Amino acid sequence: MTELNILAFAVILGFVHIVLASHAGSLQRGYSWTAGARDEPGGPLTGVAARLERASRNFSESFPLFAAAVLLVVLLGRTNAFSLWGSYIYLTARVAYLLAYVGGVFLVRSLIWNVAAVGIFLVLFAPISR
Repeated sequence: MTELNILAFAVILGFVHIVLASHAGSLQRGYSWTAGARDEPGGPLTGVAARLERASRNFSESFPLFAAAVLLVVLLGRTNAFSLWGSYIYLTARVAYLLAYVGGVFLVRSLIWNVAAVGIFLVLFAPISR
């Protein structure tokens, strides 16, 4: 599997985040509010729905950095073991992060975030590692 394939799976993971957070929020706020114009803000989310929303926002913050890093090394033609392993690490850690966040796992979630960040840095290291 190449870095671009892993990037495509990360896009799918982004949709998973959006769908899970959206449906969990709809279950709490009601589908009438969700289907409406949302002129009035819905009440604050709690529990799993709130965690899914925060996890989705967090993914939205790191994904553009990962995507830019992958596209950079691919366009430069500088892919190597660092970019491949970095991509795998990022995607795997982001899946684990979602599961840990939904599960409310203390501390481990933050450690997993750091692992995903290391994955991005490995991808960025690829062009200069030759």
